[in-house]
Amino acid sequence: MSDHPSVAEQAVIGAILFEPELIKECSLQEEHFYEARHKIIFQAMRELERSEIPPDVVAVVTMLRDELESIGGVAYLSDLMNAVSTTSNFKYYEELTLEHVRRRSARKLTEQFHHEANDEVIATLITELQQVQELTIKKQHRTKIEILADVVETLHEPTEDLRGRPSGIIDLDKMTGGWQKQDLIIVAARPSVGKTAFALHMGAVNCRRGGVTTFFSLEMADRQLAIRWINAEGRIDGMKWKNPTRFFSAADYRQAINAIGVIEKWDMEIIDSPSIKVSEIRSKLSEVKRRYPNRDHLVIIDYLQLIQPSGKRGENRQQEVSEISRSLKALARELDLPIIALSQLSRKVEARQVKRPMMSDIRESGSIEQDADIVAFLYRDDYYDQDSDGRNKVEIIVAKQRNGPVGTVEALFEKEYGRFLNLAKDISN
Repeated sequence: MSDHPSVAEQAVIGAILFEPELIKECSLQEEHFYEARHKIIFQAMRELERSEIPPDVVAVVTMLRDELESIGGVAYLSDLMNAVSTTSNFKYYEELTLEHVRRRSARKLTEQFHHEANDEVIATLITELQQVQELTIKKQHRTKIEILADVVETLHEPTEDLRGRPSGIIDLDKMTGGWQKQDLIIVAARPSVGKTAFALHMGAVNCRRGGVTTFFSLEMADRQLAIRWINAEGRIDGMKWKNPTRFFSAADYRQAINAIGVIEKWDMEIIDSPSIKVSEIRSKLSEVKRRYPNRDHLVIIDYLQLIQPSGKRGENRQQEVSEISRSLKALARELDLPIIALSQLSRKVEARQVKRPMMSDIRESGSIEQDADIVAFLYRDDYYDQDSDGRNKVEIIVAKQRNGPVGTVEALFEKEYGRFLNLAKDISN
């Protein structure tokens, strides 16, 4: 078969004229066609489909009465249909047409950026090329029989209670079954309650269990994050880093070196960027997945409200954040991995007598509650009352779980180390 796009387009149109019901299975649109007359013919076919009229030769000729001569007349349509002896290769020709779309779009993008080869433009080009590829690659949907067979298999497969990536908090993992692939998890708290420490804890646990953690830090420098991991792993008081040569003991140095040795073995990526867009997150994650194939990934973003909107900043920040949360959920599904996005809570929490967070406390919430599969809040009573009986305890309030129960679990938080511990006695972190 010729490599020219017209040949594949002719085969697609001819197959639909031969078997009009194929239009319902076709994912192509008129803009995917290269040749002008094929665009016109396919547009007519789509209009007939919308009118619930089968797009056979007679119907297409009638629809194109005024443009018939420009597309080659009845003879051209008849030739297309008569050239098809079977429609069994229809999907192949459809994919071939999309392949030509990808090539044309890629060529156009590379020509467009040819004279502007700086780092920013190249990064944009890579992202847009990935979007072109993923936009035109059709997801192969399974048949009903395949789906039901998959379900039957799960009835006979022995599974552990922990189906997703672990949080390291036993009671939380019992409630959620771990962080599931394709889920968007929102973890929200007031500043300094411990949400970054909690995120670092989950990232470390994932690495210890053989997973790959990608941590996007929009607020904190990568060096600071590394120090906080060392503190938690080596049980080093974070305040001592203000002047290690003065405050570090011999034991502190030893524990820091040992912690560095442990962390060095983890499969962990830290992306320190104060102004990143979802498209750039997607590009980086695609790269990480290629480097660590067939591995269990966990993605952490600190934090959601700092992600830059895809277009220019507008006046409606709530709308921008809503678009970001929708994009993150779509990204979790597309890349088949869990994404944990940290979120700030608004100051109105402080004005209430009861300080425990609620859904409405999420800053610029918009559709965050709707998009998230799980929404969890962190609450510490000693954050507001230093004489509290719940000193060093943190409540993890699961306020929403799309596929499971809601409720509250507790953990210990050693603030000086940025370290979370189970209250349960049968495990050690």
